[in-house]
Amino acid sequence: MRWALVKVALAVTAMVVVAFAVPLGLVVKELARDRAYSNAERQAATIGPVLAITTDRTQLERAVASAETGPGGRIGVHVPASGKNGRPAEIGSRRAAQRDVEAAAKLGRASISPVTGGSSLLQPTAVASGIAVVEVFVPDKALTNGVTTSWVVLAGVGLALIIGSVAVADRLGTRMVRPAKRLAGAAHDLGQGKLGVRVPEDGPKELRSAASAFNAMADQVVQLLANERELAADLSHRLRTPLTVLRLNAASLGDTSAAEQTRAAVEQLEREVDQIIRTAREQKAQTRQAAAAAGCDAAEVIRERMGFWSALAEDEGRTVRIAGADRPVRVPVARPELAAALDAMLGNVFRHTPEGTAFAVDVHNAQEAVIVLVSDAGGGIADPDAALRRGWSGGGWGYRPAVAGGGSTGLGLDIVRRLAESTGGDVRIGRSVLGGTEVRVWLALDDRRARAGTRRGHRLRRTLGGRRRRTARTGS
Repeated sequence: MRWALVKVALAVTAMVVVAFAVPLGLVVKELARDRAYSNAERQAATIGPVLAITTDRTQLERAVASAETGPGGRIGVHVPASGKNGRPAEIGSRRAAQRDVEAAAKLGRASISPVTGGSSLLQPTAVASGIAVVEVFVPDKALTNGVTTSWVVLAGVGLALIIGSVAVADRLGTRMVRPAKRLAGAAHDLGQGKLGVRVPEDGPKELRSAASAFNAMADQVVQLLANERELAADLSHRLRTPLTVLRLNAASLGDTSAAEQTRAAVEQLEREVDQIIRTAREQKAQTRQAAAAAGCDAAEVIRERMGFWSALAEDEGRTVRIAGADRPVRVPVARPELAAALDAMLGNVFRHTPEGTAFAVDVHNAQEAVIVLVSDAGGGIADPDAALRRGWSGGGWGYRPAVAGGGSTGLGLDIVRRLAESTGGDVRIGRSVLGGTEVRVWLALDDRRARAGTRRGHRLRRTLGGRRRRTARTGS
């Protein structure tokens, strides 16, 4: 595809360059020729007034000498004979044939006569004795003066256009081919059993859709494998009870050979079941690690969990707002863990704010991190730092603080904090634009880049804070 785009751009640009450069080159050549003959006509015109006054040889030689604007010997004057015994006068240099001079005098208009090394402009002028002809020599060099330079410039411009179009086509081809290659490589890796492979959703719109569909398919494959292995482990566990009964019954059969064979078969079956259980557990752990490494679509998880909590919000008369979840946002955490963290934050909103309190969930996709904001219009948290410590019971949150024994374990925000820190991010609690609490979860997209780019992270935090303050002022 990349080479095909380059060939198409090369062919189209070459045709455009030829279509414009060739006619323009011919026009430049014609302009140079017209310029040379125009200069010759101006030189011949300076001799005309002198011929109208006098045909004296001395005066005409002075006029020819003063009319020379370049190298000498280019202007000649052919004066007809005066009277019966007069002889024609030849002043200056003569290159044109006699018949051409006579033809120009007879026609009474300017003409061009080819001569050695160029051409001669023959300009007839009326004098007392008849028609005089002024001859101006135009060398071939004057006819092509500047043409070669113009053609070189046109060729350079055309070549630059061709190279530029090829470079642009190559970049466009790379932009299209690179995501396609990544998608093909990811599909191959997934076929080899690498369940953690995922494709960045970038490039053209169609390839982004294909990458999103591939990631969704890979997530579904991981989920199906996890369900299958969990089912295998569950079935193996269920076999333990009948196996125990068989082993006890075999023990009561006595010492016959049939009893020994039965007991050996039961022991073999127990070993096989144990092996199945161990294998299922190992594969299940590998599947979970692959799912965590591949991450998930935070926007999809947010939409799903908000769909779950929206029913309760409607019953309690709460206004709900979601922002930034309308496009895929990949985060390097497992889907169940992100869902658990969202449930913990949303559960705190419902548990510690009165009915009718509005809340919102926003997701911001930055270059180095994804930021999830859960904010409400409650009374806020009195001690944000204490709220992030394990075992905090929610005291001081919003309208209805939780008390010891009130059903709060204090593990909700600790789950959120551990989730963020597993990516190299963090959790902050502050004041929201709604007037209540805002829990900001910073999920770093690359742990090493997140640690190296702490300053950029602080700048992004300040930017988001400034945007929220401006939004609050605008809303008020």
